[in-house]
Amino acid sequence: MDDGVARRVWRVLEPVHAVTYFAPESIAAHKAVGLRGFWMGYFGGRAAPLGAVSAGVVAAAFYNFHPAMVRRAVPDAWGFAAPEAVVTARQEAAAAALRRVDPGIEGVARELDGLLRPVVETADGAGRVLFAANRELEDADDPVARVWQLATCLREQRGDGHVAVLAAEGLDGCEAHVLFAAAEGTPAEVLRANRGWSPQEWAATEERLLARGLLVADGGASVAGRALRSRVEARTDALAGRPYRVWSSARTDRAVHLLGAIARRVVDAGDVPFPNPMGLPAL
Repeated sequence: MDDGVARRVWRVLEPVHAVTYFAPESIAAHKAVGLRGFWMGYFGGRAAPLGAVSAGVVAAAFYNFHPAMVRRAVPDAWGFAAPEAVVTARQEAAAAALRRVDPGIEGVARELDGLLRPVVETADGAGRVLFAANRELEDADDPVARVWQLATCLREQRGDGHVAVLAAEGLDGCEAHVLFAAAEGTPAEVLRANRGWSPQEWAATEERLLARGLLVADGGASVAGRALRSRVEARTDALAGRPYRVWSSARTDRAVHLLGAIARRVVDAGDVPFPNPMGLPAL
């Protein structure tokens, strides 16, 4: 099983997971359970599987957000809603969003469960805090919510590995975003504003990367910067790809086909913005 499988799956898995951030059902559910505002919903929702953890834990696990941005939401979120209640609301809202954009999802949910579950169960949780926390959750009764949760497990499994690679390459959270924007052409403001970095902090980070030879004077990525970006992505794919070895080529193609059909409906419904701070390219 080559590392390209992990990237193929990520591209169709990410939009399925991402309804939890952008779909109106998810935003409303976070508000209904007691979380205040979009960002408390984001941090509270994504961190809820970890329990009532501190801002420092969330900042470390999420990696690329300004710590002050995290502190505005956590730990206050746990005073408005218990993590267990947030987990339930999150799953139910994601399932409702997926049913809205793809009314036929019920017909493939059990098949997707059978495809995704062995990968989740095979994956090594060591050093993958968000993945392990999501995998430890009890199964929902709703088959669509179960599929969403399995997709979320695999999304966080990849993300945990990506964080490890960035740290190993000596890129902090802001540096990772600046280099991504320079190499991929994503508008810097999309990343900066959505991760809490000030213009001054962003500019100082550009200076650091310029001094390391990763940027050129006009703000673009240098040859070395592009090589580093490629190395990070390749290593992330390699780490994420290990559990997919349980799939045959036929099962891989089937999973990508089923997830891709749902992902396209999510995108067509406008429930994932482009460009986006997740770095997801258009399908």
